Amino acid sequence: MSYSDFKTLDQIKKQFSISSSSSGSLFENITAVKPSEQLANILSENVSLALNINTEKARSELIIAPVLVEVRKRLERKISLFSGLEFNVDDKAGLTGYCDFILSQSPNQIFLQFPVVCIVEAKNENIKLGYAQCAAEMIASEIYNQKQKHHMPYILGVVTTGSNWRFLKLENKAIDIDFEEYLISQVDKILGILMSVMQSI
Repeated sequence: MSYSDFKTLDQIKKQFSISSSSSGSLFENITAVKPSEQLANILSENVSLALNINTEKARSELIIAPVLVEVRKRLERKISLFSGLEFNVDDKAGLTGYCDFILSQSPNQIFLQFPVVCIVEAKNENIKLGYAQCAAEMIASEIYNQKQKHHMPYILGVVTTGSNWRFLKLENKAIDIDFEEYLISQVDKILGILMSVMQSI
């Protein structure tokens, strides 16, 4: 069993004894961050191309990755970004497999330390289908940090199609799903959320 084998939040809630809710906007007070001219130009060129190619690989390479690289760059490379990383935390619990993207609260770009944000590419452009996989990766990240004796107040999760972004928050054995869904046209808000989380945790 691996992260991608988790299909429903009910499965996650039962196995790991956590609750879930979606009661409001998690980041309504976050300050938007204007994208750099470079990112704005990249997205201007890439978004329509990725949406017309319409594959997960295209969306990942042409939309998601540039946004995450921008976050790392804007934070002066004091964080690390991993893509397609094997992240095996607990084989018996099914917390194994590959993660689409992870942002870490460490500048170490060779080895993963202190995962903070787990980003899952939505399968078949269905964001809801990605919630369980994302939740499993978030739980694995929390366990990993606890083993490293590195306290994190919460773990952020993201499920995205590239064009649509939905955020999740794991805190105190509860997963809260942001009521808001952000479009890539709101990249300033997406950047604001990701940068705020990486700076505040």
